[in-house]
Amino acid sequence: MAEVELKNVTRRFGTDVALDDVSMTVPDGSFVVLLGPTGAGKTTTLRMVSGLDLPDRGEVFIGGRSMAGLTPAQRDVAMVFQQYSLYPHLTVRENLEFPLKSPTLRTPAAEIAKKVGEVAEVLQISHKLDNKATALSGGEMQRVSIGRALVRRPAVYLMDEPLSSLDAKLRSDLRVELKSIQANSGATLLYVTHDQIEAMTMATHVGVLDHGRLVQFGTPREIYENPVSIYAASRLGQPRINVLPADVFGHAPTGATTIGLRPEQIRQGEGAASTVRRVERLGDETRLHLAFRNHDIITVTDAHTKLRGGDTVMIRPEGAFYFDATGNRIA
Repeated sequence: MAEVELKNVTRRFGTDVALDDVSMTVPDGSFVVLLGPTGAGKTTTLRMVSGLDLPDRGEVFIGGRSMAGLTPAQRDVAMVFQQYSLYPHLTVRENLEFPLKSPTLRTPAAEIAKKVGEVAEVLQISHKLDNKATALSGGEMQRVSIGRALVRRPAVYLMDEPLSSLDAKLRSDLRVELKSIQANSGATLLYVTHDQIEAMTMATHVGVLDHGRLVQFGTPREIYENPVSIYAASRLGQPRINVLPADVFGHAPTGATTIGLRPEQIRQGEGAASTVRRVERLGDETRLHLAFRNHDIITVTDAHTKLRGGDTVMIRPEGAFYFDATGNRIA
Protein backbone atom coordinates (compact mmCIF):
# COMPACT_ATOMS: atom_id res chain seq x y z
CA MET A 1 0.00 0.00 0.00
CA ALA A 2 1.08 3.64 -0.19
CA GLU A 3 0.94 7.08 1.36
CA VAL A 4 -1.18 9.67 -0.45
CA GLU A 5 -0.25 13.34 -0.37
CA LEU A 6 -2.12 16.35 -1.71
CA LYS A 7 -0.05 19.54 -2.01
CA ASN A 8 -1.89 22.85 -2.43
CA VAL A 9 -4.58 21.28 -4.61
CA THR A 10 -7.13 23.70 -6.04
CA ARG A 11 -10.01 22.83 -8.38
CA ARG A 12 -12.53 25.24 -9.84
CA PHE A 13 -15.67 24.63 -11.86
CA GLY A 14 -16.37 27.97 -13.48
CA THR A 15 -16.68 30.46 -10.62
CA ASP A 16 -17.21 27.72 -8.02
CA VAL A 17 -14.19 26.64 -6.00
CA ALA A 18 -14.55 22.91 -5.28
CA LEU A 19 -11.15 22.58 -3.57
CA ASP A 20 -9.31 25.55 -2.13
CA ASP A 21 -5.55 25.02 -1.66
CA VAL A 22 -5.96 21.64 0.08
CA SER A 23 -2.83 20.03 1.54
CA MET A 24 -3.23 16.70 3.29
CA THR A 25 -1.25 13.52 3.93
CA VAL A 26 -3.03 10.16 4.07
CA PRO A 27 -0.55 7.92 5.96
CA ASP A 28 0.37 4.54 4.52
CA GLY A 29 -1.98 1.90 5.93
CA SER A 30 -4.46 4.41 7.35
CA PHE A 31 -8.25 4.60 7.08
CA VAL A 32 -8.95 8.27 6.37
CA VAL A 33 -12.52 9.56 6.28
CA LEU A 34 -13.37 12.82 4.54
CA LEU A 35 -16.31 14.32 6.38
CA GLY A 36 -18.60 17.16 5.45
CA PRO A 37 -21.98 18.01 3.89
CA THR A 38 -22.84 18.00 0.19
CA GLY A 39 -20.64 20.48 -1.64
CA ALA A 40 -17.78 20.35 0.86
CA GLY A 41 -15.34 18.94 -1.71
CA LYS A 42 -15.20 15.31 -0.57
CA THR A 43 -15.87 13.60 -3.90
CA THR A 44 -13.73 16.10 -5.79
CA THR A 45 -10.81 15.12 -3.54
CA LEU A 46 -11.30 11.45 -4.48
CA ARG A 47 -11.42 12.38 -8.15
CA MET A 48 -8.13 14.26 -7.81
CA VAL A 49 -6.44 11.21 -6.30
CA SER A 50 -7.95 8.77 -8.80
CA GLY A 51 -7.07 10.88 -11.83
CA LEU A 52 -10.68 11.08 -12.99
CA ASP A 53 -10.29 14.84 -12.63
CA LEU A 54 -7.20 17.04 -12.59
CA PRO A 55 -6.30 19.97 -10.32
CA ASP A 56 -6.07 23.50 -11.66
CA ARG A 57 -3.18 23.98 -9.29
CA GLY A 58 -1.21 21.76 -6.93
CA GLU A 59 -0.11 18.15 -7.14
CA VAL A 60 -1.05 14.65 -5.97
CA PHE A 61 1.52 12.05 -4.88
CA ILE A 62 0.96 8.33 -4.28
CA GLY A 63 3.78 6.40 -2.66
CA GLY A 64 6.01 9.46 -3.00
CA ARG A 65 5.53 9.52 -6.79
CA SER A 66 3.91 12.47 -8.56
CA MET A 67 0.71 11.54 -10.37
CA ALA A 68 1.06 14.41 -12.88
CA GLY A 69 0.37 13.09 -16.35
CA LEU A 70 -0.70 9.62 -15.18
CA THR A 71 -4.08 8.17 -16.16
CA PRO A 72 -6.41 6.51 -13.61
CA ALA A 73 -5.26 3.07 -14.83
CA GLN A 74 -1.62 4.01 -14.21
CA ARG A 75 -2.24 5.13 -10.62
CA ASP A 76 -3.05 1.69 -9.19
CA VAL A 77 -6.16 2.79 -7.30
CA ALA A 78 -9.52 1.04 -6.85
CA MET A 79 -12.59 3.26 -6.56
CA VAL A 80 -16.11 2.53 -5.33
CA PHE A 81 -18.66 5.09 -6.49
CA GLN A 82 -21.72 6.28 -4.60
CA GLN A 83 -23.94 4.96 -7.38
CA TYR A 84 -23.08 1.35 -8.16
CA SER A 85 -21.46 0.93 -11.58
CA LEU A 86 -21.72 -2.68 -12.74
CA TYR A 87 -21.70 -4.44 -16.09
CA PRO A 88 -25.41 -5.33 -16.42
CA HIS A 89 -24.88 -8.16 -18.94
CA LEU A 90 -22.46 -9.99 -16.59
CA THR A 91 -23.22 -12.16 -13.56
CA VAL A 92 -22.16 -11.16 -10.06
CA ARG A 93 -19.25 -13.61 -10.29
CA GLU A 94 -18.13 -12.14 -13.62
CA ASN A 95 -18.37 -8.59 -12.28
CA LEU A 96 -16.19 -9.53 -9.31
CA GLU A 97 -13.71 -11.37 -11.52
CA PHE A 98 -13.41 -8.55 -14.05
CA PRO A 99 -10.66 -6.46 -12.36
CA LEU A 100 -8.57 -9.59 -11.72
CA LYS A 101 -8.66 -10.57 -15.39
CA SER A 102 -6.87 -7.38 -16.39
CA PRO A 103 -3.84 -8.10 -18.60
CA THR A 104 -1.83 -5.98 -16.17
CA LEU A 105 -2.60 -8.22 -13.17
CA ARG A 106 -2.52 -11.63 -14.89
CA THR A 107 -4.14 -13.33 -11.90
CA PRO A 108 -4.23 -17.18 -12.04
CA ALA A 109 -7.73 -18.70 -12.34
CA ALA A 110 -7.48 -20.53 -9.00
CA GLU A 111 -6.57 -17.31 -7.20
CA ILE A 112 -9.41 -15.44 -8.90
CA ALA A 113 -11.92 -18.06 -7.70
CA LYS A 114 -10.48 -17.93 -4.17
CA LYS A 115 -10.60 -14.13 -3.92
CA VAL A 116 -14.10 -13.90 -5.38
CA GLY A 117 -15.37 -16.52 -2.93
CA GLU A 118 -13.80 -14.78 0.09
CA VAL A 119 -15.14 -11.34 -0.82
CA ALA A 120 -18.61 -12.67 -1.66
CA GLU A 121 -18.82 -14.32 1.75
CA VAL A 122 -17.77 -11.14 3.57
CA LEU A 123 -20.35 -9.09 1.65
CA GLN A 124 -23.08 -11.73 2.08
CA ILE A 125 -23.63 -12.24 -1.65
CA SER A 126 -22.31 -15.81 -2.08
CA HIS A 127 -25.81 -17.01 -2.98
CA LYS A 128 -26.06 -14.38 -5.74
CA LEU A 129 -22.84 -15.19 -7.62
CA ASP A 130 -24.63 -16.67 -10.65
CA ASN A 131 -27.30 -13.96 -10.85
CA LYS A 132 -27.14 -11.25 -13.50
CA ALA A 133 -26.41 -7.80 -12.07
CA THR A 134 -29.82 -6.62 -13.33
CA ALA A 135 -31.54 -9.19 -11.08
CA LEU A 136 -30.16 -7.63 -7.88
CA SER A 137 -31.63 -5.13 -5.47
CA GLY A 138 -29.97 -1.74 -5.09
CA GLY A 139 -28.23 -2.79 -1.88
CA GLU A 140 -26.94 -5.98 -3.48
CA MET A 141 -25.62 -4.04 -6.47
CA GLN A 142 -23.69 -1.76 -4.13
CA ARG A 143 -22.19 -4.74 -2.32
CA VAL A 144 -20.98 -6.12 -5.65
CA SER A 145 -19.51 -2.71 -6.46
CA ILE A 146 -17.62 -2.74 -3.15
CA GLY A 147 -16.53 -6.33 -3.78
CA ARG A 148 -15.10 -5.46 -7.17
CA ALA A 149 -12.67 -3.11 -5.41
CA LEU A 150 -11.89 -5.48 -2.52
CA VAL A 151 -10.80 -8.38 -4.74
CA ARG A 152 -7.81 -6.28 -5.81
CA ARG A 153 -4.69 -5.19 -3.90
CA PRO A 154 -4.21 -1.63 -5.21
CA ALA A 155 -1.95 1.04 -3.75
CA VAL A 156 -5.04 2.92 -2.50
CA TYR A 157 -8.75 2.21 -2.08
CA LEU A 158 -11.07 5.16 -2.76
CA MET A 159 -14.69 4.89 -1.58
CA ASP A 160 -17.41 7.47 -2.15
CA GLU A 161 -20.25 6.89 0.37
CA PRO A 162 -20.39 3.16 -0.47
CA LEU A 163 -22.80 2.23 2.34
CA SER A 164 -25.39 4.97 1.86
CA SER A 165 -27.86 2.83 -0.10
CA LEU A 166 -27.79 -0.12 2.31
CA ASP A 167 -30.25 -0.90 5.09
CA ALA A 168 -29.26 -0.08 8.68
CA LYS A 169 -28.26 -3.60 9.76
CA LEU A 170 -26.16 -4.34 6.70
CA ARG A 171 -24.59 -0.89 6.91
CA SER A 172 -23.58 -1.63 10.50
CA ASP A 173 -22.24 -5.08 9.57
CA LEU A 174 -20.21 -3.74 6.66
CA ARG A 175 -18.72 -0.94 8.75
CA VAL A 176 -17.19 -3.63 10.93
CA GLU A 177 -16.12 -5.76 7.97
CA LEU A 178 -14.55 -2.89 6.01
CA LYS A 179 -12.59 -1.74 9.03
CA SER A 180 -11.47 -5.30 9.71
CA ILE A 181 -10.40 -5.83 6.09
CA GLN A 182 -8.48 -2.55 6.08
CA ALA A 183 -6.77 -3.21 9.42
CA ASN A 184 -5.81 -6.79 8.58
CA SER A 185 -4.55 -6.02 5.07
CA GLY A 186 -2.74 -2.80 5.94
CA ALA A 187 -4.58 -1.11 3.07
CA THR A 188 -4.56 2.65 2.58
CA LEU A 189 -8.19 3.70 2.33
CA LEU A 190 -9.63 7.14 1.60
CA TYR A 191 -13.35 7.13 2.35
CA VAL A 192 -16.01 9.80 1.80
CA THR A 193 -19.11 10.14 3.97
CA HIS A 194 -21.39 12.64 5.69
CA ASP A 195 -22.20 10.03 8.35
CA GLN A 196 -20.39 10.83 11.59
CA ILE A 197 -20.98 7.30 12.95
CA GLU A 198 -18.98 5.88 10.05
CA ALA A 199 -16.24 8.44 10.74
CA MET A 200 -16.08 7.74 14.48
CA THR A 201 -16.16 3.95 14.21
CA MET A 202 -14.00 3.34 11.14
CA ALA A 203 -11.44 6.11 10.73
CA THR A 204 -7.88 6.29 11.95
CA HIS A 205 -7.93 9.93 10.77
CA VAL A 206 -10.69 12.35 9.78
CA GLY A 207 -10.42 15.26 7.38
CA VAL A 208 -13.17 17.85 7.92
CA LEU A 209 -13.97 19.76 4.73
CA ASP A 210 -15.97 22.98 4.42
CA HIS A 211 -16.62 24.56 1.00
CA GLY A 212 -13.43 23.08 -0.41
CA ARG A 213 -11.22 23.96 2.55
CA LEU A 214 -9.65 21.42 4.89
CA VAL A 215 -10.50 22.93 8.28
CA GLN A 216 -9.15 20.15 10.53
CA PHE A 217 -7.32 16.84 10.18
CA GLY A 218 -6.68 14.41 13.02
CA THR A 219 -7.94 11.31 14.78
CA PRO A 220 -11.71 11.15 15.46
CA ARG A 221 -11.00 11.57 19.19
CA GLU A 222 -8.80 14.64 18.62
CA ILE A 223 -11.44 16.38 16.56
CA TYR A 224 -14.20 15.44 18.99
CA GLU A 225 -12.30 16.60 22.07
CA ASN A 226 -10.41 19.53 20.56
CA PRO A 227 -12.34 21.04 17.61
CA VAL A 228 -10.88 24.15 16.00
CA SER A 229 -14.27 25.69 15.20
CA ILE A 230 -18.02 25.34 15.63
CA TYR A 231 -18.14 23.79 12.18
CA ALA A 232 -15.59 21.09 13.04
CA ALA A 233 -17.27 20.44 16.40
CA SER A 234 -20.65 19.95 14.74
CA ARG A 235 -19.31 17.32 12.31
CA LEU A 236 -18.76 14.72 15.06
CA GLY A 237 -20.93 13.79 18.01
CA GLN A 238 -24.39 12.32 18.44
CA PRO A 239 -26.42 14.12 19.60
CA ARG A 240 -24.89 17.24 18.06
CA ILE A 241 -23.03 19.76 20.17
CA ASN A 242 -25.24 22.37 21.87
CA VAL A 243 -24.34 25.90 20.72
CA LEU A 244 -25.62 28.76 22.91
CA PRO A 245 -24.77 32.42 23.61
CA ALA A 246 -21.43 32.56 25.43
CA ASP A 247 -22.81 34.28 28.54
CA VAL A 248 -25.85 32.04 29.02
CA PHE A 249 -24.25 30.54 32.16
CA GLY A 250 -22.66 33.79 33.27
CA HIS A 251 -18.99 34.71 32.79
CA ALA A 252 -17.39 33.96 29.41
CA PRO A 253 -13.83 34.51 28.09
CA THR A 254 -13.04 37.80 26.37
CA GLY A 255 -14.01 37.67 22.70
CA ALA A 256 -16.34 34.68 23.07
CA THR A 257 -19.75 34.97 21.43
CA THR A 258 -20.89 31.35 21.71
CA ILE A 259 -20.39 28.38 24.02
CA GLY A 260 -20.34 24.81 22.73
CA LEU A 261 -21.43 22.01 25.03
CA ARG A 262 -21.32 18.34 24.20
CA PRO A 263 -23.86 16.28 26.18
CA GLU A 264 -21.19 15.01 28.59
CA GLN A 265 -20.00 18.58 29.24
CA ILE A 266 -23.29 19.37 31.01
CA ARG A 267 -23.18 18.42 34.70
CA GLN A 268 -26.44 17.76 36.47
CA GLY A 269 -27.36 18.32 40.11
CA GLU A 270 -25.97 21.83 40.63
CA GLY A 271 -25.85 25.22 38.90
CA ALA A 272 -28.85 26.86 37.20
CA ALA A 273 -32.35 25.49 36.77
CA SER A 274 -33.56 23.95 33.51
CA THR A 275 -36.84 22.24 32.65
CA VAL A 276 -37.17 18.78 31.14
CA ARG A 277 -39.13 19.07 27.90
CA ARG A 278 -38.81 15.47 26.72
CA VAL A 279 -37.20 12.21 27.82
CA GLU A 280 -35.86 10.09 24.96
CA ARG A 281 -35.10 6.52 26.07
CA LEU A 282 -32.69 4.69 23.76
CA GLY A 283 -31.98 1.57 25.84
CA ASP A 284 -28.29 2.01 26.63
CA GLU A 285 -28.72 5.71 27.40
CA THR A 286 -31.41 8.32 27.89
CA ARG A 287 -31.37 11.76 26.30
CA LEU A 288 -32.85 14.72 28.10
CA HIS A 289 -34.25 17.56 26.05
CA LEU A 290 -34.04 20.61 28.30
CA ALA A 291 -35.35 24.16 28.15
CA PHE A 292 -32.78 26.56 29.62
CA ARG A 293 -33.24 30.33 29.54
CA ASN A 294 -35.17 30.25 26.24
CA HIS A 295 -32.69 27.81 24.67
CA ASP A 296 -32.96 24.11 23.85
CA ILE A 297 -30.29 21.76 25.18
CA ILE A 298 -29.80 18.02 24.70
CA THR A 299 -27.80 16.04 27.24
CA VAL A 300 -27.56 12.41 28.33
CA THR A 301 -28.39 10.87 31.68
CA ASP A 302 -28.76 7.50 33.38
CA ALA A 303 -30.62 4.96 31.23
CA HIS A 304 -33.03 4.26 34.11
CA THR A 305 -33.69 7.86 35.10
CA LYS A 306 -37.03 8.64 36.70
CA LEU A 307 -37.09 12.18 35.29
CA ARG A 308 -40.19 13.20 33.34
CA GLY A 309 -41.34 16.10 31.26
CA GLY A 310 -41.84 19.20 33.43
CA ASP A 311 -39.24 18.22 36.04
CA THR A 312 -36.54 20.69 37.04
CA VAL A 313 -32.86 19.81 36.60
CA MET A 314 -29.95 21.90 37.86
CA ILE A 315 -27.15 22.11 35.28
CA ARG A 316 -23.75 23.72 34.80
CA PRO A 317 -21.06 23.56 32.09
CA GLU A 318 -17.79 21.70 32.58
CA GLY A 319 -14.94 21.79 30.06
CA ALA A 320 -17.01 23.80 27.58
CA PHE A 321 -15.73 25.11 24.23
CA TYR A 322 -15.89 28.84 23.50
CA PHE A 323 -15.96 30.35 20.02
CA ASP A 324 -15.55 33.86 18.63
CA ALA A 325 -17.84 35.70 16.20
CA THR A 326 -16.30 33.89 13.20
CA GLY A 327 -16.91 30.48 14.77
CA ASN A 328 -13.25 29.80 15.55
CA ARG A 329 -12.28 28.25 18.87
CA ILE A 330 -10.94 30.42 21.68
CA ALA A 331 -8.20 28.59 23.58
